Amino acid sequence: MKKNSLSEFELEEKDFKIKLKRPTASGAAPAVTPVDDPELTAFATPPRAGGAAAATQPASAPSAGEVEIKSPMIGTLYRAPSPDAEPYADVGTEVGPETVVCIIEAMKVMNEIKAETRGVITSVVAENAKPVEFGQPLFRLRPI
Repeated sequence: MKKNSLSEFELEEKDFKIKLKRPTASGAAPAVTPVDDPELTAFATPPRAGGAAAATQPASAPSAGEVEIKSPMIGTLYRAPSPDAEPYADVGTEVGPETVVCIIEAMKVMNEIKAETRGVITSVVAENAKPVEFGQPLFRLRPI
């Protein structure tokens, strides 16, 4: 939408309707239009308290020299392979490029997220079993 300078887009076919709006210059969150199709309603997410800006802001900025492991997709973050298992990675865990640090469930598919760099986890930013956005910081680590 940004690439083509669109501020609003609407598509309607039979029992399907989607309407997208970009935030205004004042920083207001985009409008959310309810979806009438029960199959698609499962993918709709309700607006969060505090607005979109509060939902995507990390608790604190990374320290100098720290690297963030960011979410490559939208989904639900799970820090462990099962509810009763130990987390893949926690504060103090040394990780390598191929080390799995968490799982993100997207459309009923469990996607292993790897550190993609060598370091020691200094903080866990995202909450277990909570939704994450594309590009949202999940972990911070100190490269070694």
